[in-house]
Amino acid sequence: MSENTENKAVETEETVSPKKEKKAKVSKKDEEIVKLKEELESEHNLLLRTAAEFDNYKKRTEREKLSVAEFAKANLLKQLLPVLDNIDRAAAADSESADYTKGIELIIKQLLSLKEKLEIKELAAVGDTFDPALHEAVMHIEDESLAENSIAAVLQQGYKIGDTVIRPAMVQVAN
Repeated sequence: MSENTENKAVETEETVSPKKEKKAKVSKKDEEIVKLKEELESEHNLLLRTAAEFDNYKKRTEREKLSVAEFAKANLLKQLLPVLDNIDRAAAADSESADYTKGIELIIKQLLSLKEKLEIKELAAVGDTFDPALHEAVMHIEDESLAENSIAAVLQQGYKIGDTVIRPAMVQVAN
């Protein structure tokens, strides 16, 4: 029996050797698969974090943009409040008195001063060349004393700040 057992042991070792080689090959492949899966998961997590950071960035910049716009509005209204206060005072005053007229003139001066301070520019004057980007032609006349495509009358003044047109001027165009 011992011979039988030894033969079986030798046979088992011979048959186990190729199995061990297969297991070694399989385990190397498994290790590589596990390593690639971990790397894929790591890259996936990085992608998710980057997407979340970008989403947060978009939300933050939108909040900042709204905040800047609100600040600009508040700053403009802060500058307009003294004019509004004077208009209220003028409305409460006797419209027949000389002080009333003087008060209205002071309000107009205040508004013109504020317009200069804010660097608001007027867009149209009689005799200027018509520009459809700045002017809105609402009337047309024939007048030989005026040049071709010139502004004959300003019906409603237009304004701009820097290069931004706030409101185009409504004009009457000649020829």
